Amino acid sequence: MFAEVLFLLYVGHLLADYPLQTDHQATHKAGPGRQGWTANGTHAAVHVAVCALLLTVGSLVLGWRLPVLPTLAVLVWIGTTHAVIDRRRLVAAWMRWARQPGFAAHGGAAHVDQTAHILALTLAALFLAA
Repeated sequence: MFAEVLFLLYVGHLLADYPLQTDHQATHKAGPGRQGWTANGTHAAVHVAVCALLLTVGSLVLGWRLPVLPTLAVLVWIGTTHAVIDRRRLVAAWMRWARQPGFAAHGGAAHVDQTAHILALTLAALFLAA
């Protein structure tokens, strides 16, 4: 079940991060103030909604009996970690700590960002499959 859950969460992540993310969210989700937090929150909420939908479809099609509280915990985890990662401060801090200024200057932050998201999804899938 781990592989199927991870796959569905990853597809949900891709859908929410690319075709379902508005230009406004992409531009402002790391910004200061109410506008930044609203863009970030709505973007994270889309992730939660899409992942919840895909887990529901997976449960119906594959006959899973996902426990309610752990599933809700996973959805909260997905929304929270996505919002924190997309504020970009942790990604920038990681790249400074890892001494990657050249990588950061040439678009590396987007790769570190996506790797952090995949790690969070992997932990969620492990938790749900355990």
